[in-house]
Amino acid sequence: MEIKLAYGQNGLTVDLPDDWNVTVIEPQFVAGVTEPAAALRQALQSPLGAGPLREQARPTDRVGVVFSDITRPTPNHLLLPAVLRELDHLPPENITLFNALGTHRPNTNAELRQMLGPELVGRYRVVQNNAFDPATQLGLGQTSRGHDVWMNRELAECDLHILTGFIEPHFFAGFSGGGKAVMPGMAGQQTVLGNHDAGMIGHPRATWGVTAGNPIWEEVLEVAKKLERIFLVNVTLNKDKQITAVFAGDLEMAHAAGCAFVKKTAMVPAPRLFDVVITTNSGYPLDLNLYQAVKGMSAAAQIVKPGGAIIIATDCWDGIPDHGLYGQLLREASSPQALLNTIQSPGFLKQDQWQAQIQAQIQLKANVFVYSDNLTDEQITTALLRPCHCIPETVQSLLAQYGPQAAICVLPEGPQTIPYYSPQSD
Repeated sequence: MEIKLAYGQNGLTVDLPDDWNVTVIEPQFVAGVTEPAAALRQALQSPLGAGPLREQARPTDRVGVVFSDITRPTPNHLLLPAVLRELDHLPPENITLFNALGTHRPNTNAELRQMLGPELVGRYRVVQNNAFDPATQLGLGQTSRGHDVWMNRELAECDLHILTGFIEPHFFAGFSGGGKAVMPGMAGQQTVLGNHDAGMIGHPRATWGVTAGNPIWEEVLEVAKKLERIFLVNVTLNKDKQITAVFAGDLEMAHAAGCAFVKKTAMVPAPRLFDVVITTNSGYPLDLNLYQAVKGMSAAAQIVKPGGAIIIATDCWDGIPDHGLYGQLLREASSPQALLNTIQSPGFLKQDQWQAQIQAQIQLKANVFVYSDNLTDEQITTALLRPCHCIPETVQSLLAQYGPQAAICVLPEGPQTIPYYSPQSD
């Protein structure tokens, strides 16, 4: 059985013997819209719960347009031109494009030109959020959970805030898109750390596909609503990264409609738990580093048996990465349990601990193997994981442990498909 895994820019084909007990779980394929520009224009002119975007922007307004960074497959080259066409009654100097980096590294000029197109980069001012520089931030009080709210000052001082992005299931916020463009996208480090602390990440409702009662998502929305006059432009994508639907207008109404659409297509019931789950991180650009690949591990963890194994194929052209503290947290820990103990100790709060915490939680449930053309065995093992040089060979060795009829599941699209255990779905 040949299965093509989403891996890097070109994919990875694995050949599994036909006599293995293999189940493949993929998202329901939704064809891309035939005319993306027309679909975007229609959504911007007839939005949900709001007036047309053109009417939202007064000629004297300072407008901030927030876009996703290089770690997301958002079609910025389509979204931003569509938005800016509706703002052509404003002078370009009134409009600023904000790169929602959160705590990620700045994107290079070449990456910005690749993401937005050279014309937009040349015509409009681009500001990349610096979560680590308090001088660029404005304090906006506290959330109901007592976390300080620090926001990019220039964005906060805009009159109209246009949030763009795409919606997919998210491993601790429930879904991406919506207010996540603001928090963590344009927030200060202190605000991100508070929202992503050990208690918030460890909450049972901080998981895939859940927003109601999810403290992370509820605080994300609370922080976003500190900004006045918000207009949302979110899209959904298929595995070919084509736009399948556009959801624009009121922040909450448009995002809820997009989440409902995604839930029907991307969340798939599984009738059983599996001994071995082979997964990915959805290919380029999502599998750029091991930090991001924790999402693919988490998708697999939803349906792996306790004591089972997860194999993730992830390109990791950006390494662990070198920036941030994720790699350091892993290297300094002697085991997943020791890592979890450190993160959950009173007063501990460091950047990227959320990703390390989720990885540790997964590893307490299952062994995790990593296949990557860009990570060395040493990099993988110091990240507390196990190297895999050939996926079929690793599975074969696991069958010696679990038995020849062990249940194997493949998630070719990784976290684009979120399986959940549902015995009655058989």
